[in-house]
Amino acid sequence: MPQTLPTSVLFCCDHNAVRSPMAEGLMKKIYGQTLYVQSAGVRNDMDVDGFAVAVCHELGVELSRHQARSFEEMQDWGDDISSYDVVIALSPASQRMALELTRFFHLEVEYWPIMDPTGMGEGREAKLDAYRQTRDQIAQRIAERFGPAPR
Repeated sequence: MPQTLPTSVLFCCDHNAVRSPMAEGLMKKIYGQTLYVQSAGVRNDMDVDGFAVAVCHELGVELSRHQARSFEEMQDWGDDISSYDVVIALSPASQRMALELTRFFHLEVEYWPIMDPTGMGEGREAKLDAYRQTRDQIAQRIAERFGPAPR
């Protein structure tokens, strides 16, 4: 059952290159400017993944300009984790980091076990199918957690 829509959400994963940018893009597409949405990774050592860009483009979600950032860079740029209502971790490593960074704040950290599609599938079409599964898994969790788009 959907919960009340928060005013700000931070999605996080390992590299901020696949799952968390997908979640950020999908959330912005569905809810527009009704809430503030960002994403971060435990590390920033990769660019946004081309397969993630391709499968999100299929739904009209633009990820090609996404700039990966780490939790550390996020804070360096003045985007403090304590300013978010909800942090949603999409990987075990990002859940551990989010819990560590929020231990002194009254802040909700959720863990969504979302499949990591990197390294899955032989050939382009099989890889795209794996990324679509991840994208659709994220979209389903967003709908379950936050409900339909506001009118």
